[in-house]
Amino acid sequence: MTATDVAPAPLPGPHPAARPRSAPLYETYRFELLKILSLWRIRLLLLACLVGPAVFVAVMGNQSSLPADTVFGRWMGATGWAGSLVVLDAACSYGLPLLTSLVAGDVFAAEDRTGTWRHLLMAVRSPRRIFAAKALASSTVILLTVLLLAVSSVVGGLAGVGDHPLVGLDGRVIEPAEAARIVLLAWLCVLAPTAAFAALGLLGSVVVGRSPMGLLVPALVASVMALVQLLPLPVAVRLALPTQALVAWRGLSTDPSQTGPLLLGLGISLLWAAAATATAYLLFLRRDFTDLSYDGSGRRALAAAAPLCGVLAVSCLALAVASPARGTGIDRPKLEASLATSFAHLYRLQTAELHRTDVTESQLATTAACDRGGSRVEDDGPGADWRCVVSWHLPGASAVGTAIYQLDVAADGRYVADGDGPKEVNGSFTVRTLRGDAPNPLWQLDGIVDLLDPTPKG
Repeated sequence: MTATDVAPAPLPGPHPAARPRSAPLYETYRFELLKILSLWRIRLLLLACLVGPAVFVAVMGNQSSLPADTVFGRWMGATGWAGSLVVLDAACSYGLPLLTSLVAGDVFAAEDRTGTWRHLLMAVRSPRRIFAAKALASSTVILLTVLLLAVSSVVGGLAGVGDHPLVGLDGRVIEPAEAARIVLLAWLCVLAPTAAFAALGLLGSVVVGRSPMGLLVPALVASVMALVQLLPLPVAVRLALPTQALVAWRGLSTDPSQTGPLLLGLGISLLWAAAATATAYLLFLRRDFTDLSYDGSGRRALAAAAPLCGVLAVSCLALAVASPARGTGIDRPKLEASLATSFAHLYRLQTAELHRTDVTESQLATTAACDRGGSRVEDDGPGADWRCVVSWHLPGASAVGTAIYQLDVAADGRYVADGDGPKEVNGSFTVRTLRGDAPNPLWQLDGIVDLLDPTPKG
């Protein structure tokens, strides 16, 4: 066989171009997380969440003047668990929406201001993974801040005041183990509305482009909803807003727990979170990253708000049909039952402090008669013009004891009852005990009514 008989080897042809592979989601998530944590405002926020609640609770718990106008504030000097719930209530009022604004409200707009979208797309090669990584990274930081707030407030309260029983919003004494469970559940419950406002932050950051106005979206929406909820809204409208879940955790401290408004609030919050995240995702995928003059999707702001308006409308309609409660959910029978229950529990607490013979709630047979604004005003709805007379019986006594309270009822169902005499029962803020003067548990009562409960209990 000669050399000419051997077939020539085929020349190597061009290989098909290898398809670029997207960067792994974990690596993209880790990069976005480190980028968020490198911001000075985030580091200061984490430091404040770690140190601030512990110092506040420890200091306030040992002061003579307590924030009695705050839920559980009057009990901060009695137990460390109350301090954590005070911090939670303050965080729900303005802290958590502001927190989500600082973290999630600028996560997309920052790339527009720095002009780094092209570099990021070249490195990751997948807009979907970029969105997922940014959403997961911002959620991680928000979850970390909530965890720091909870741990710091609990540690500060237990270290500064101690692990003592907590008084619930129905006046019953809650043992430390159950109080710890309630505090843990309360902090877990606010994660759902926090996720809803974090999703609003993502949506605002996508819509406004390079403008830092996305930072204001969660805080602005939360402020508007909070102002709206100060009004005597129908129950269906109130429960259809994610802000209701920020106060519904208070019902965990009653017996039985008011789980109806809480579960509905959690479901509504998750629905808002899903709708806002999906809208932000679709708007993000539709944008033109090659347009250097892109300045947000402001013209699509109405389209971005449409799904959320739809969620609100459908939720209101569904709750109006399914809810057993009508009107504002606040009426005279509910207030009478709630006040009578709280008074009976706290009367026993006062009896123990004064070292008198113990009585049970059934022996007291406490009742309440309430009226709002006289005969010309309907006895329902929120207001500061409620007046109630509480009556009770002592074993072996023929006379009936009575005490007067002036009630300030908020639109969310929480009320504060100020004692108006007699002095030896609820007319003085202190009582004389064997150890000296002590706070009078009957002087002011904190209570809450179940907005969804069609019939009073107690």
